[in-house]
Amino acid sequence: MTIADLIRHDSPFGLFHVLVQDAVVVAASWDEPIDAVVARVHPTLRPNSVRARAGRGPIHEALDAYDAGDCQAIDGIGVLQHSGPFHARVREELRAIPSGTTSTYAELAASAGRPSAARAAGTACARNAIALFVPCHRAIGTDGTLRGFAFGVVHKAALLEHERRFTPTTARPARESPVIGS
Repeated sequence: MTIADLIRHDSPFGLFHVLVQDAVVVAASWDEPIDAVVARVHPTLRPNSVRARAGRGPIHEALDAYDAGDCQAIDGIGVLQHSGPFHARVREELRAIPSGTTSTYAELAASAGRPSAARAAGTACARNAIALFVPCHRAIGTDGTLRGFAFGVVHKAALLEHERRFTPTTARPARESPVIGS
């Protein structure tokens, strides 16, 4: 029997739920019922039950730091998702995008070794069960517009603005702010 710990975190972006198994994050989302959070986990990793995590720990501390402006605080949190090799590689590339910056789906595809697979990179983002820790909100369209995000494009824009506000411009490459689009 697999049991996951549930962390509830009140963030500036809404109630954030994090599912943790064996000290790694397996799902994370905003403002969803617990059943929906659990459903995000691939069936091979899905817990049989969920319990509220007692006390605070490194994940709480990282989330508090992120909310306060240390947007790199979440980078060291361990994550686990089930996927094929290309999607796994795209998610590694997502985690390498510095906070306060973005990468296009085409750039993600190229850095993951398949330059012509921008749509597949977008699918890897769409199937990402671990929002924020695997920062799919940092992926944008080639034309600079914000594309789909499980929690809404407005939410995606708010996360990017938060990260830009707290990331020194000297620490990120110059790029125009993304435009909210379809």
